[in-house]
Amino acid sequence: MSFLEFHSLEKRYGPVAALSGVDLAVEAGSRTAIVGPSGCGKTTLLRLIAGFEAPDSGRIELDGEVLAQEGGSVPAHQRSIGLVAQDGALFPHLTIADNIGFGINRHEAGRDARITELAYIVGLDKAILKRRPHELSGGQQQRVALARAMAVKPRLMLLDEPFSALDTGLRVSMRKAVAELLEAAGIATILVTHDQAEALSFADQVAVMRDGKFSQVGTPRELYLRPKNRMVAEFLGDAIILPASLRDGFAQCTLGQIAVETREARDNARIMLRPEQLLLKRTAREGMSGTPDMLFGEVVELEFGGPTCMVAVRLLNSPDPPDAAAIANTPLILRKPGMDAPTVGEIVRISVSGKAHVFA
Repeated sequence: MSFLEFHSLEKRYGPVAALSGVDLAVEAGSRTAIVGPSGCGKTTLLRLIAGFEAPDSGRIELDGEVLAQEGGSVPAHQRSIGLVAQDGALFPHLTIADNIGFGINRHEAGRDARITELAYIVGLDKAILKRRPHELSGGQQQRVALARAMAVKPRLMLLDEPFSALDTGLRVSMRKAVAELLEAAGIATILVTHDQAEALSFADQVAVMRDGKFSQVGTPRELYLRPKNRMVAEFLGDAIILPASLRDGFAQCTLGQIAVETREARDNARIMLRPEQLLLKRTAREGMSGTPDMLFGEVVELEFGGPTCMVAVRLLNSPDPPDAAAIANTPLILRKPGMDAPTVGEIVRISVSGKAHVFA
């Protein structure tokens, strides 16, 4: 049995089905990220786990205990579940010390020492414990919210887009610090986020949600490299999806012949490549002659983005299989390191690294 389990969870708001038969298993001490477009049911699921709402049907179990099922639900304050909200939800009239210690009985022995310890654990200086929330930065406020959630010694931590309001650099460092902190404490964690990169880097398990159901659940690497369908592929990052015919471990498409991970034969297939699999090498236009087995393109657009640039490449000599004529005239959108990005008008030789993924 897993540490946390959902069994056929359903939740409706009038005629709208927010959750439609959700099943998921979370292992003890692991980190799970739930991602999906707005309105897909992520927040509803989090509220059901926290105990703020009850499911219409189905069951939630935590460490062998039934937290919620049709006809009964354990109150939120009795679940030993910590929650960190997007804005921190700190009490503005309380000091930082009182915010952190809000869930600790005021008469409990060693309360002040516990508050100081929690502040230290999340990387806060003891000097700020006398301040109010408005006197702290966004990153500091999120650390306070995390310390407050940990004060109740939770069995499970819920993170509701806790890093979305932070600056990019701070968001990355906070995400890493929180992941290390929760892992060291052995606390199972569920992160709800709309940031695909955040989900892939934070979690051991990623669940992609759409229309109240999970489209696919698996490791970050599995979902990124072998998505179940186009929706999952494009939601987790840029994807190049092409029609192809399959024969003997290869796909024939507008990019030529590309290796795939199946030996099935199929005339009408769809394959996926991640943009980073396409390698560009500068060449002269004259170098295109006499090399029919090589694929060339022209850089038609460049968008500088510092360390990473968007490069649009128009194919010049596509092999033109069925249905590919229009695709061959559509520029490939790639992302390349800014230091070595080709310029508009340059001719590049295109090669593919690794194998393409074939959609079932």
